Amino acid sequence: MKSKSTLAMALVAALSLTACDSGSGGGTRGSIRAVGSSTVFPFAKQVAESFVRSNPQFQSPLIESTGTGGGMQLFCQGVGPQTPDMANASRRMKPGEFDTCQQNGVTDIIELQVGLDGIAFASSQGGIMLNLTPQIVYEALAANPYGEEQTAQTWADVDPSLPAEPILVYGPPSTSGTRDALKELVLEVGCDSNPAMEALKDEDEDRHQRICTEVRSDGAYVDQGEQDNLIVQKIEGNPRSVGIFGFSYLEENADKVQGLPMNGVDPTYENISNFTYPGARPLYVYVKKAHIGAIPGLAEYLQQWVSMWGAGGPLASVGMVASPDDAMAENTRRVNEQLTMTRADLTGEAAAE
Repeated sequence: MKSKSTLAMALVAALSLTACDSGSGGGTRGSIRAVGSSTVFPFAKQVAESFVRSNPQFQSPLIESTGTGGGMQLFCQGVGPQTPDMANASRRMKPGEFDTCQQNGVTDIIELQVGLDGIAFASSQGGIMLNLTPQIVYEALAANPYGEEQTAQTWADVDPSLPAEPILVYGPPSTSGTRDALKELVLEVGCDSNPAMEALKDEDEDRHQRICTEVRSDGAYVDQGEQDNLIVQKIEGNPRSVGIFGFSYLEENADKVQGLPMNGVDPTYENISNFTYPGARPLYVYVKKAHIGAIPGLAEYLQQWVSMWGAGGPLASVGMVASPDDAMAENTRRVNEQLTMTRADLTGEAAAE
C-alpha cells in the first residue's frame, strides 16, 4: 500500500503536469524529454526525427545522452515537467533503481524492450585481430584477475596464441549501460570459468563482484566517457588498440572498423538476433505513465517507436537488431494498453501482499 506522503507527492506532480498540459508558465514544458543510454541515443534520435515529420503539430523531442545510470537517476527524481518523461537504457532497470523511483513518486512506469544490441569488440580495418573469449577479456582487463595481481601487459601474456601487442582497450565508463552489460555478459562469465570464483559467488557476493567486475586502472583500459563515436576514432587512429561499444556503431562504421569474434562467433545482426553471440543484450525505454496525456505528443512518440522497431524497419537500417516476434507483440501491447511494471517483473519474485 502506498504511503500518504507518496500519494501526496503524486498529487502535487499531477497538478504540475496539468499546468504543463494547459500551456501555462512557471517551469512547464511542451516537448518530450528523454535521457539515458548513448547506445540507444541514435535510435531515439531517429524516432524523434520521424515523429516530427509525421506530427508537425508537436515540438521536437529533446534526447540527451547521459549514460544509462545517469539517465535512471534523473528519471527517478520524481514526476512533473522538471523531470524527464523517458529513460533510454542499454540494460534493464535495477531493482534498487525501481525502489528509488517508487520512493520519489514515480510509481507507474512502462517498460519497453525496443530491440536488441550486441557489445561489440572491434579494431580498425586491417588492425589487430584477436579471437576473444570471456575468459581472455576478463584476464586482460580485470583489476585483480581471480583475486591476484594483474601482471598481463600484452595479449600474449593472457593467451600465447594471441599477438604480443600491448593491451590497450577503449571502452565505456562506469555510468554506462554498456559497461554494466560488459560486466554481466563477459567479465563475470570469464571470471566464473574459475571454479573458485564460481563458489565465491555464494560465499561472499560483494567480494565476488569486486574481483569479477572491477576493471584495471593502469592505462590498459581507457574510459572514453559516453562517446562511442570517440572510441571509433581512437581505434581507427591506433591499429593495435581495441574498442568496446554497441553493435550499431560497428555497423555504422564498417568501412573503418572490424568486429572481433567472441567464442568464435562474429558480432553480426543474425548472431545477435538469435543470441549465439555472447554479447547480445536487450535495449529498453522506460516511460512515466503520469506524463502521457500531460506532455504533448508523448503517446504519439511511443507509437512512433512501435512503427519503426520491426525487422527490416527504419531502426534496423541503422543498426538496431529487432526483438523476437513474441517480444515485439508484447511490447506493442504495453504501449497500446499503457501497462506498467512491478518490482516482481525485475526480480522474478512474487509480488508482496
